[in-house]
Amino acid sequence: MARRTNFVFILADDLGYADLGCYGGRPAASGAPFATCSPWLDRMAREGLRFTQGYANSSVCSPTRFALMTGRWQHRLRGGADEPIRSNARGNPRLGLPPSHPTLPSLLRDAGYDTALVGKWHLGYPPHFGPLKSGYREFFGALSGGMDYFTHRDTAGHHDLYENDSEVHRKGYLTDLISDRAVEFIRRPRKEPFLLSVHYNAPHWPWLTRENEGESKRIEKLYHFDGGSVATYLTMIRQMDEGIGRILKALTAAKADRDTLVVFTSDNGGERFSDTWPLVGKKMDLLEGGIRVPYIVRWPAKVKAGLSTDQITITMDWVATFLDAAGVRPHPDYPLDGVSLLSVLKNPAKTFERELYWKMLFRDQQAMRAGDWKYLSREGDEFLFNLASDQRERANFAQRDPKRLAAMRARYVAWEEALPKHPDATYSVPATKADLLTPSS
Repeated sequence: MARRTNFVFILADDLGYADLGCYGGRPAASGAPFATCSPWLDRMAREGLRFTQGYANSSVCSPTRFALMTGRWQHRLRGGADEPIRSNARGNPRLGLPPSHPTLPSLLRDAGYDTALVGKWHLGYPPHFGPLKSGYREFFGALSGGMDYFTHRDTAGHHDLYENDSEVHRKGYLTDLISDRAVEFIRRPRKEPFLLSVHYNAPHWPWLTRENEGESKRIEKLYHFDGGSVATYLTMIRQMDEGIGRILKALTAAKADRDTLVVFTSDNGGERFSDTWPLVGKKMDLLEGGIRVPYIVRWPAKVKAGLSTDQITITMDWVATFLDAAGVRPHPDYPLDGVSLLSVLKNPAKTFERELYWKMLFRDQQAMRAGDWKYLSREGDEFLFNLASDQRERANFAQRDPKRLAAMRARYVAWEEALPKHPDATYSVPATKADLLTPSS
């Protein structure tokens, strides 16, 4: 009898497209014994498949996580429209992932999979929402969006570390606690296949490494402007990478690596210290730097080593892909918006065409990608970019090719009109204008 495929989905938080060595990232922090901040992820890319045209469903965290759980446009749910869900939403019965909605973990659980989330949830608070209500059999991690790596307190000052439905207190650096628990889960003897979601908080602010507990005590607010550095940011990535290395080694030791599909990505583009080259933009932008993210896939049984693909993909596609690989059908009442990438994993050169869409309340942004072309509207200004020749989105074809602009605008409007409206949705605004990027900057 053939072994059923296991799944490990590893999600970084606010990691930029070009931050990893295998995507052209900067050298590691000074004193590091290796050339990049991501030796294990670079190795994973050499042993698997690297996507060059991968996107997040949103340029901010919780909306992307709605898409990752449901395989559908996040805008279909009220909670997915906030940018993002904030810590003051505790107790709110509307801002979260409804337990009645089918999810990747609930569908796999019902098909006989063991399911676990280790790390960040950020999809609503108890008593109305939570990981165990949406398909995970177990949970260890944080419910909120951002938290201190040592005190484990969120932006509102609440202690935010949980095991299943109970608050727990653990000493240690959050990144390491997440890695420890993921490794422990893999090491357990079991007969059933598993889905393990490993959702790191790194390298999200506050910018703290394993050695920065003193800095944790100094800062008063998690979102601070007087701390952090490129070296700190790269070290945070390196320490997350070390944990990912431990996860990969645990799969090998458990003799599960060949039949386990491992995916690594980020929930949106990078923050202040991220490297976006050759892209422009960052978190909260619909410029490429805000939505294009790394995707690395390792699956020795099916995916050939050392290849890359130009297939255009987006976060919600992995729900369809995992279900396809597991032989599990989506719920008929909740058709998926994402598409399976299984054929691309088996033959990376055989790509297919598709259109992707984004909308952000922040700065009234809309975007669409079709082939090499991208339509972008921002605060009423329209842009048309050919990404094949201009990844930095500098050359605006809006006046040069008005027919294409009009056609793409019309398709975007049709997509948006088909979605539910959420007029009371809110967004977070960066605290200084210096944190904003515009298409002309």
